[in-house]
Amino acid sequence: MNVSKKTKVFGLFVAVAAVSVASSLLTNYLYDRQGNDFAFKGNRAPVSYTAYGGNGAMAGVDFTNAAELSVHAVVHVKVKTPVQTQQFGFPNDPFFEYFFGRPQQPQQQQEMPMQEGSGSGVIISTDGYIVTNNHVIDKSKEIEVTLNDNRTFKAKLVGTDPNTDIALIKIEAENLPVILFGNSDSLKVGEWVLAVGNPFNLTSTVTAGIVSAKARNINIINSQMKIESFIQTDAAVNPGNSGGALVNTKGELVGINTAIASQTGSYAGYAFAVPVSIVQKVVSDIRQYGIVQRAVLGVSMGDITDKLAKEKNLKTMEGAYVAEVVENSAAEKAGIKKEDVIIKVNDVKVKSAAQLQEQIGRYSPGDKVSITVLRDNKEVTVSAVLKNRQGNTGVVSGDVKTDMLGAEFKEISDKIKQQTQLDYGVEVKSVSKGKFQQAGIKPGFIIVKINNQAIRSVEDLEAALDDAVNTSDKFKVFNIAGMYPNGKIAYYAVNLAE
Repeated sequence: MNVSKKTKVFGLFVAVAAVSVASSLLTNYLYDRQGNDFAFKGNRAPVSYTAYGGNGAMAGVDFTNAAELSVHAVVHVKVKTPVQTQQFGFPNDPFFEYFFGRPQQPQQQQEMPMQEGSGSGVIISTDGYIVTNNHVIDKSKEIEVTLNDNRTFKAKLVGTDPNTDIALIKIEAENLPVILFGNSDSLKVGEWVLAVGNPFNLTSTVTAGIVSAKARNINIINSQMKIESFIQTDAAVNPGNSGGALVNTKGELVGINTAIASQTGSYAGYAFAVPVSIVQKVVSDIRQYGIVQRAVLGVSMGDITDKLAKEKNLKTMEGAYVAEVVENSAAEKAGIKKEDVIIKVNDVKVKSAAQLQEQIGRYSPGDKVSITVLRDNKEVTVSAVLKNRQGNTGVVSGDVKTDMLGAEFKEISDKIKQQTQLDYGVEVKSVSKGKFQQAGIKPGFIIVKINNQAIRSVEDLEAALDDAVNTSDKFKVFNIAGMYPNGKIAYYAVNLAE
C-alpha cells in the first residue's frame, strides 16, 4: 500500500468512527498510567487522552508574548492511584464477568499498591483554583501540583464533570499567575494556537499549530450525557499534556488539551481540546454548586447525511436532525417536533449535533432560549425553557431523588471505591415506597450497570431511566447489576411499565 492510500484509509477510519455510535460498543481501551492517558483501539479512530501534532517552520510569526503570558500559569499535575490488580470480598459468581466486565477472585484484603501518573493543569485564579482533565485525576488518592517556578503543593479535588472530561482542583497559595479566558467561539480554522503543558514529564513545553477544525465529536468520552465539541489542532501534544492550555496568539486560554488521534499513543498530528466556552460553565458551576447544572433540551438527534437528506427531502446539509422528542421535555413544551432540523440557538448557527450539544451545554436549567428549526424546509422559531435531568428547572445537588423509583442516589465516595474495589457506581442512598422497594433493593446498594450500560454518575442513571421509560418496547425493564458494600453481588429486574 502506498503512502497516499494509507492516508486515505486512516482518514476514512477517523471519519467513520466519529459518527458511528454503534461501532463504539465494540471498542475497548487501554490505560497507560505512565502518561495517565487512555488509548482507544477497535472499530473507531485510535484516540487517546492527550493531544499531539506538529507543524513545520512558521516564518514571520512571533509566539514569544503568548508563550510568556501562558507558560507560568500551566502546572505539572502528578497523581497516585491504587493499582487495580487485586479484588477481594466477592463471591465466586459466574455472572460477574458478564455484568461487570472483568473476572473476580475472592482474595484477602490487603493494602493496595500505588501507581503514579501525570498530566497538566491551568491556574485560573490567583488563590489556587486549577482546571485540568477529569481523566488526569480520576481515581487518584493523592494529587500534587508543581508550579513553573518549581514550588510544589498538595491539591484537593473540588469537583469533576465526566461529561466534558473537566475537573477542578485547588491548592493553598496566593498571588499565583493566571491565564485570562479567551473566546473559543471567535477561533477560525487556520488560526495559530499554542499548546502548553508537560509532555513526558518535560515541564513548561510550548508547541505551535493551527486550528484544524471545530466542533469535532470523536466519541471518546464514556458518558451518556457527554458533550463533545472539540477544537482540533495540529499543535504537537503528547502523553502528559492532558489538562494543559490551548492558547491563542494573545496568550488567552481558548481550550483544555484533552485527546489525540493516534495509532501509537504518541504524537501523530491530530489533537483535540475542550473549548473554553464549555470549561467556563463547568468550572463556574462546580465552584458554586459542587456539581454541574446541566441543561437538557430533550431530543434525540443526529447529523444530516446525504442519504437522510434525500429520504426526508431536506434542503440543507447543516443542522441537528431531531429523531425523537422526549415526552414532557423542554423541546416538547416549546413545540419542537420529530424530523425538525435545529439550525440556531439564540441566533447562533448550529451546523451539527455536536454544536447543538455545545450550545445547550452553555446554559442552565430554567434558562429561556430561542430555537430555530427547519420544518418542511421553512424556518420556525420557538422559545424553550430548558430543564434538568429530573424534568424541572431547579438546582440539582449531588444527591438526587427519583420519585418514580422511590429512591435517592449519590455517586460513590472514594472510601466506598477503596472498600469495594469498584472503579465507579451510584449508591442507593435511601429507599421509600416505589419500584426499588418492590424489587427488594436495600439502601447502600451500589448500581454498576443498568441494561448492560455502565453507570458512572447520577446523570448516567437518569439517562438510563429516560431511555427505559421512552422505549417503544412495552416491557420497560431496568436490568440492574451491582453489589452491596459487604461484597455481596446482586441483580435486579425492575418493571417500569407496571
